[in-house]
Amino acid sequence: MVRENRKICRNRPPNGGFFFSRQEGRMNIKVKATIIDSSGLSRTLTRLAHEIIEKNKGSEGLVIIGLRTRGDFIARRIALKIQEIEDVKIPVGALDVSFYRDDFRETMKHPQVQLSDISFNIDGKHVILIDDVLYTGRTIRAALDALMDYGRPASIQLAVLVDRGHREIPIAPDYTGKNIPTSIGEEVRVKMKEIDDEDCVLLVEVED
Repeated sequence: MVRENRKICRNRPPNGGFFFSRQEGRMNIKVKATIIDSSGLSRTLTRLAHEIIEKNKGSEGLVIIGLRTRGDFIARRIALKIQEIEDVKIPVGALDVSFYRDDFRETMKHPQVQLSDISFNIDGKHVILIDDVLYTGRTIRAALDALMDYGRPASIQLAVLVDRGHREIPIAPDYTGKNIPTSIGEEVRVKMKEIDDEDCVLLVEVED
């Protein structure tokens, strides 16, 4: 087995080869490609911030809520970029949807439940809901249910860093950092400095 290279996000594998192979529980994870590196991630978040401002004709009435865990970090970074552009501080919150998921009782034997942190009123606000990877759409459906317990926003807009396809519910993002089509056995892993000590987006192959 090849030892994990800590600089994996800074260099792309040659000819689509694997950077490393490692075990996660009972799964073997092979990194196939670095889709977005650190500088690319920063540029993508800057673009998303500009798109949010443009669509909403400014930042008035905006609040940003990120889905735990990495969506929360992405949300805070985008809020800072909007603040730099508009010179206005945007309220930022974090939402955990564990108890709202339709598979909570069936598949989440040991759910990693985290506290939601929304300390502001969302009534009449334009909520920018942010997640790292959009897949089946079930997490977003759960997030919409959860948000309704906090109030009645004027609108809810969805921003995702990566859309990997394979939707099971008719949900589409309003803002997308990058579309990354995936096949069976492939996943997209987002790494953030706040929790992973590095910034990048990886395409990985998962083997049982």
